[in-house]
Amino acid sequence: MKILVLNCGSSSVKYQLIDTDQANALARGLVDRIGQEDAVLSHRRSDGGEVKIVAEIIDHIAAIRYVLSILTSKNHGVMRDIAEIDAIGHRVVHGGEYFAASVRIDDDVLAKIRSCIELAPLHNPHNLRGILACREILSGVPQVAVFDTAFHQTMPERAYLYGLPYVLYKRYGIRRYGFHGTSHAFVAQRAAVLCGRPLSELRIITCHLGNGCSITAIDRGKSIDTSMGFTPLEGLVMGTRSGDLDPSIILYLMGKEELSLAEATAMLNKHSGLLGVSGVSSDMREILSAMAESPRAAAAVDIFAYRLRKYIGSYYAVLGGLEALVFTGGIGENSPLIRERVATAMEHFGLQLDRARNEESRGESDISQSHSPAKILVIPTNEELVIALDTQRIVASLGV
Repeated sequence: MKILVLNCGSSSVKYQLIDTDQANALARGLVDRIGQEDAVLSHRRSDGGEVKIVAEIIDHIAAIRYVLSILTSKNHGVMRDIAEIDAIGHRVVHGGEYFAASVRIDDDVLAKIRSCIELAPLHNPHNLRGILACREILSGVPQVAVFDTAFHQTMPERAYLYGLPYVLYKRYGIRRYGFHGTSHAFVAQRAAVLCGRPLSELRIITCHLGNGCSITAIDRGKSIDTSMGFTPLEGLVMGTRSGDLDPSIILYLMGKEELSLAEATAMLNKHSGLLGVSGVSSDMREILSAMAESPRAAAAVDIFAYRLRKYIGSYYAVLGGLEALVFTGGIGENSPLIRERVATAMEHFGLQLDRARNEESRGESDISQSHSPAKILVIPTNEELVIALDTQRIVASLGV
């Protein structure tokens, strides 16, 4: 099947056209700055051919029309006609408690995604725009929603409930939902392959470390705890997000600095984390480069690694043991120093790092010592492939 995978943001559309028979992206790209006169479409084929187009792209419907045009163009395309698209898979950030798996999109599913806008106001409205645009442009092509939150719906109540009055959970759905679910699910499945054992036998901790960071305890294929919570703000220190902190700090600062709700939200989500501590950047690469000359950059790296070790230790306790620790995401896949800072301090958990393998790691690799009781793995994530394969499975099962 040829599956068009879409990830729609407020002013962007990321896309891939994936041939699921080959598990290969035929083309991928990004439409950015939607709504502006100088919007940009960046397109790349699997054979390396690239093109950029600058144009006025007024909305998501126009953006997706541009995507379909470039995918079928004579000079830059990878198919002759849009009729070759068998289905469309959409990344949808929040499915609330409605969805524990991917689903074919119908009117009922659309209504439930709308009802989750309150839980993800920065994401779900734009995910919906992409779905509705495809309904208009590609009428009759089946669409599937793949939710960031779905994988974590297996968490037990003790993991997802907060210590708040229970009525607030029932009234407003305040609970831990977790995010990055497609990434955690994908790398856990690959970890099982690298371990040479069924996923149903393994206890795995997966660390998705990018601009957004989350860590998940996976017990025999099921998420039983994860660091992100009601929103993606909770948990690890991230690029610009604070991660865990005493909630009273917010109330204190709102009073001292006379911050509005919007200003406090922006501080926690856009001006904190690695950027806030280091004063250098939200990009770990730039912070690592500045460590020698900047004590604040060095402190940011220490805090990042320390918080990650704390979570790994707590999830080890939750799982009752460990067969594999997985690093993924931009930092997890590309920073030997961060992996070393974390793993070398955890040998008492059966994690024995091979420093040479760690330094030489490129792509999917085992960086643990050959006799290490638990494997330490680097696995590039592929959320788009997860979306495509889920879309294929659902469409095939419905005989569409």
